[in-house]
Amino acid sequence: MSTLKRQLGLIDVFSIAAGSMISSGLFILPGLAYYKSGPAVILAYLVAGILILPSMLSKAELSTAMPKSGGTYFFINRSMGAGFGTIAGISAWLSLALKSAFALVGIGAFASLLFPGISLISIKFIAVAFCIFFTIINLRSTKHAGRMQVIMVMVLIGLLFFYVVRGIPQVSNRHFEVFMIGDISNLFMTAGLIFISYGGLTKVASVAEEVKNPSRNIPLGMMLAFFIVTVAYVLVVFVTVGVLGDALLRPAPQNFTLTPISDGAAVFAGKPGMILLSIAALLAFFSTANAGIMAASRNPMAMAKDHLLPSLFGKVSASHNTPVTAILFTSAFMIVMIFLPLEMLVKTASTMMLLLFIFENISVIIMRESGIQNYRPKFKSPLYPYIQIFAVIAYIFIIIEMGSATLMLTGIFVAGGLLWYALYGRIRYNRESALVQLVNRVKARDLVSSALDSELREIIRERDDIQKDRFDHLIENAEILDIPHAISKDEFFQLAGARMCSSLTISCDTIIEKMIQREDESSTVIADNLAIPHIILDGEKKFSILLVRCKEGIHFSDDTPKVQIVFVIAGSRDERTFHLRALAAIAQIVQNPNFEKKWLRAKNLESLRDIVLLGERKRHN
Repeated sequence: MSTLKRQLGLIDVFSIAAGSMISSGLFILPGLAYYKSGPAVILAYLVAGILILPSMLSKAELSTAMPKSGGTYFFINRSMGAGFGTIAGISAWLSLALKSAFALVGIGAFASLLFPGISLISIKFIAVAFCIFFTIINLRSTKHAGRMQVIMVMVLIGLLFFYVVRGIPQVSNRHFEVFMIGDISNLFMTAGLIFISYGGLTKVASVAEEVKNPSRNIPLGMMLAFFIVTVAYVLVVFVTVGVLGDALLRPAPQNFTLTPISDGAAVFAGKPGMILLSIAALLAFFSTANAGIMAASRNPMAMAKDHLLPSLFGKVSASHNTPVTAILFTSAFMIVMIFLPLEMLVKTASTMMLLLFIFENISVIIMRESGIQNYRPKFKSPLYPYIQIFAVIAYIFIIIEMGSATLMLTGIFVAGGLLWYALYGRIRYNRESALVQLVNRVKARDLVSSALDSELREIIRERDDIQKDRFDHLIENAEILDIPHAISKDEFFQLAGARMCSSLTISCDTIIEKMIQREDESSTVIADNLAIPHIILDGEKKFSILLVRCKEGIHFSDDTPKVQIVFVIAGSRDERTFHLRALAAIAQIVQNPNFEKKWLRAKNLESLRDIVLLGERKRHN
């Protein structure tokens, strides 16, 4: 299957995250949320924002460690296993698609405001038409979809700023006299209902494989979006409640307005203000639908790569570099979902997002505690593991408060995911998870090899744009000695000579003799715990490196302490330049403050190799 290009920068990441949040959650939900909890809806939005923070931090960490398409699916699959991964992939896809379908419903609602005489069926066709339009944009290019996202979000933020500045002087204190309807559990139920408003924040992780410099741009873009949009939510909802009060409600059967922000603008800015904020709402729905198709489609694509879905879903267009089948399938599902009842659509999407956030926070704990050497996030969640544990408990509480009907529908989706894995994915999937390594670690079993470590090594190379040079290729094929007991210098030279002679096509005795001669000239122990014996060989085009760990230490001389880390370099005279480059590369790698600790804790030979391959150094291509 083809790979995707990195085309999205920081502004694109911010716009995808922010645009995915500022949509129906702000332009439609305040009326429904006010109906549930009164003016305390302002506090509910703030609570929902606080509750998303642990998941944002966890997802930022996972994204910088594994910036791959599929985001949530990929993280959960690699940490908790294919069964949970299948549930996560289907749930992430469904929740993103449902949220985007919710936005398309919003387009219909606001179209009726601008054109009062429009029929219900016409509204549905308008929503479908826009879904098809954004599908075409996403099929054409991720870069074009990202550029359109930036323009829409910037205009949208400007319009919301206008709404807050013009609306604050019109806020009436009498609308806050009875602040909360019901008790604290009702507040959390409302927070759970509007949790979908923040769900788009972490959506950008689904397109992480297409983000330039993901180690910086993903966490920074998510954090900027979180703080700016949270402030916007609280201020906009405050102004709306303060201006409208109970005018947010409507006679049965609707019970609440579907256009709260536009109604608020009409109070203090008349019909022009109402039209302007309706345009803002449409921009928000457009941005969410666009970003939703972009992000949701990457989940079936990632699952297809892992053989949990048919390979057709992983097909990438050769001309446009976009996942064609996944985008078309996602769009078709969104068109069908337009016809679901509003509250059920919102609650189901929110519940599934909460379930995914539970898995993500558990994933961070598993990845850190598994001892996987190549799990190297550029950003680490603060307050670990307390903030993750808090999030899991809080999300379970909110899910319970969402009601039995929503739980039942979500349970059906989960059961469907497990059934699909049992019938299709289980016999095709052969990757290991961090959970397996954690179990083995608890049992004190040393893994012979780690396919996950190898996969993460390649992800790090891609993430950091590491281009292999000759030294990398040499290390990939280098011999490695892991000596379990203390030995003398002479015993070590015997072992090293026997291990290197075949690759150099020189007799073992010759190598041993040259190593002894070199050591007699001057000690090759260059630091307290590091030796680099290097010798010049006769002949041409000969070069080899031997990596050595001896936990109990090699005794080189009475003047130096026992050495646990050794790199043996042997090359012919015509390789003199590369000989010096290899020495410089090793010197740069071992200067890392954590190198010695990683070297001594590495669980097997391949882990030792990865430490050198992923060490920070200047490369010569």
